[in-house]
Amino acid sequence: MLDELKKDATQRMAKCVQQFQADLKKLRTGRAHPSLVENLKVDYYGTESPLQQLANISIEDARTLVVSPWDKGAVQAIEKAIYKSELGLTPNTAGTVIRVPLPPLTEERRRDVTKVARQDAEAAKVAVRNVRRDALSDVKDLLKEKMIGQDDEKRAQEDIQKLTDRHVAEIDQVLAAKEKEIMQV
Repeated sequence: MLDELKKDATQRMAKCVQQFQADLKKLRTGRAHPSLVENLKVDYYGTESPLQQLANISIEDARTLVVSPWDKGAVQAIEKAIYKSELGLTPNTAGTVIRVPLPPLTEERRRDVTKVARQDAEAAKVAVRNVRRDALSDVKDLLKEKMIGQDDEKRAQEDIQKLTDRHVAEIDQVLAAKEKEIMQV
């Protein structure tokens, strides 16, 4: 019973870390990466669709994304969505291909992006701690129902705390790597 509880907590904490990593991919670091724009919502014939469903997104060079729509009629809608996004990007259209040059990040913008990354990291840590709280609550419920003894409860609490510490440390490592990437000129 306790093993299932620990396994569930481990999986949920791992999902928190994965979500944090996915959120970090959307932050602009100065290098072109398809994940920067692939989830932009494009108004395509009255339907909000993610850009990745409407076009192929590739990297031309370190600072340029190339968006190749599958439908020529979507070019203007995609261009408009990229322009209106809060990424500060200006798309250039050449026929059916949209090139998105990434301007170099200023020192101030790098600091702002780092702050956003730290906020995302803190939110991920809170999510991990919420999983810990739920797991500890379940352990206490098992103790109240006399399904486990006090020794088992104490051991389970220590194990869950170790899991929490490990996942929080993993979040810190991912954040440190991202900050280094962001501040790299």
